[in-house]
Amino acid sequence: MTSREGKLTVEGDRAALNFERRLPYPVDAVWVAITDPAQRNQWMGETTIEAREGGTIEMIPHSPPIPAQQKKMTGRIRVWDPPRVFEHEWNQAVLSAPEAGVVRYELIPDGDGTLLRFTHRGLTVSDGQGFQPGTHAYLDRLEAHLGGQPLPDWAQRYKEVAQTLGTQWTP
Repeated sequence: MTSREGKLTVEGDRAALNFERRLPYPVDAVWVAITDPAQRNQWMGETTIEAREGGTIEMIPHSPPIPAQQKKMTGRIRVWDPPRVFEHEWNQAVLSAPEAGVVRYELIPDGDGTLLRFTHRGLTVSDGQGFQPGTHAYLDRLEAHLGGQPLPDWAQRYKEVAQTLGTQWTP
């Protein structure tokens, strides 16, 4: 499996997701799409960001179709290094890990585009298996947003990716 589809790595009772995507858009455009609340709301969910290291992030993703309080994610911004690294904690009621996960976006110039390295670590194995197709679907939506294209339906993309991966969990 390639990094574009994501790779789930497991160590003991913890898992991490790793994705690499080459995006044909400049680093600055990708940075704004992942950190500007108005743009994030377009492809991922209603977001509030206190744009600084030590600041806070809150988000209610558009999907899966569960109550907002279960989807709500909160965290502290651990790294704010525009336009290269955005890393934050991921606290969410539906997750079974006892401590916050950590999400990291690394943007690396790649010719006229950007190499996006996305990681989500500190997950339980079960949560990682459920998040892998969902993260893939959201990254597909990010790409479409950047390209000014219609956004793929999250639930449909989740289902397609989950079938490819043999994931049993469904949103």
